[in-house]
Amino acid sequence: MPVVTIQGILDGKHEGKSVTVRGWIYRKRESKKTIFLVVRDASGIIQCTVKTDNPSWIEAEKATIESSVIIKGTARQDKRAPGGYEIAVDKLSIIGLAEIFPITQDKSEEFLRNVRHLWLRSHRMNLIMKVRSEVLRFTHEFFRKEGFIEVSPPMFISTACEGGSTLFGLKYFGRDLYLTQSAQLYLEALIYSLEKVYCVAPSFRAEKSRTIRHLSEYWHIEPEWAFADMEDLMHIEENLLRYICQKTVKNCRREVESLDADISKLKAVKTPFPRITYTEAIENLMAKDLKIKWGEDFGYDDEKALAEEFGGPFFVYAYPRQIKAFYCKTHRDNPELVMSTDLLVPRIGEISTGGVREDDKEELLKRIRELSLKEEDYDWYIDLRRYGTVPHVGFGLGLERLLTWMLDLENIIDAIPFPRTIRRFYP
Repeated sequence: MPVVTIQGILDGKHEGKSVTVRGWIYRKRESKKTIFLVVRDASGIIQCTVKTDNPSWIEAEKATIESSVIIKGTARQDKRAPGGYEIAVDKLSIIGLAEIFPITQDKSEEFLRNVRHLWLRSHRMNLIMKVRSEVLRFTHEFFRKEGFIEVSPPMFISTACEGGSTLFGLKYFGRDLYLTQSAQLYLEALIYSLEKVYCVAPSFRAEKSRTIRHLSEYWHIEPEWAFADMEDLMHIEENLLRYICQKTVKNCRREVESLDADISKLKAVKTPFPRITYTEAIENLMAKDLKIKWGEDFGYDDEKALAEEFGGPFFVYAYPRQIKAFYCKTHRDNPELVMSTDLLVPRIGEISTGGVREDDKEELLKRIRELSLKEEDYDWYIDLRRYGTVPHVGFGLGLERLLTWMLDLENIIDAIPFPRTIRRFYP
């Protein structure tokens, strides 16, 4: 008899039929005449009942939480059961008998983080990982529809993209290299061949931050494309977020609602997004008596305060040159400002940074010297301006920050299977 999914039974596809399911015991409850086993597989959970006169009663008594099993029986509707269906067991086979499962004894937040490899089995983490997978699928769909080509940048890098203070250094056959902070510089090289490229890959930041939105290792959605300006950039960026939210509402409603996330927030994402300049944002924050001056970068509290004004995604653009990276193109009529933009959302703040890249070789060299960077470290990057330079743009969107906002997660560590933070690297 072929194995069926639990969700298929819950959808009523096998009512009254003999079925075989395989999975793990999620919950167990016993009475004098019946043992109730709640069994889970990747698709869902279902109640299975074993009666005293069943030859499998002894196996059911022996079965423990998280034991792996194969169950054969009859699927039937029962409104009292979780999900409205159950399996009347004919045969229960234990594949792997579990020892006493530690999470049944301790469910403190710190303990669950220490046993992440086991907590991933929980219904909540199962749902989050499914939505994460779908959001990645929607991301790839969007870029393919827009004519972008997926590429594979390196993880080992020799030069900083964002800043030396947040680099993870390592030895590479006796030489000093770093883990990548962003694929941007390498994506820029690829646009001269493919024009429109993107990648979804890990990035690493050695930031000593302990907030609900910081990871040391996270997944970065990064497109880069040629013959484009700021309007093109924000248009693609807001359309990507709208596409992901709309597809999530359509395809992941069950998961989102089961997580008690506000699905109406995703439905409400419409384009174009509101836009304010950095200067307008500073004036807004100063009016709220927040201690920030023009020329300073936003902190987490500043971003949260700004986001409360809009209630949804919005852009801040035209930042001061001194707080942005060397590759940002300056406004020619006001060199103190750069063509850079951040996308912010409520509660989380910034989820994406992007902008126009400096395409003039001399201006780029001037900026490298101004920041006392080593020209030889960026010679290959400067080559891109020497041979057929072109206006181009790009952005980097943090997948986990996006998911934390979309699913109303309390902490970004729940948006990734095995979180890496300043204090957490096990398991």
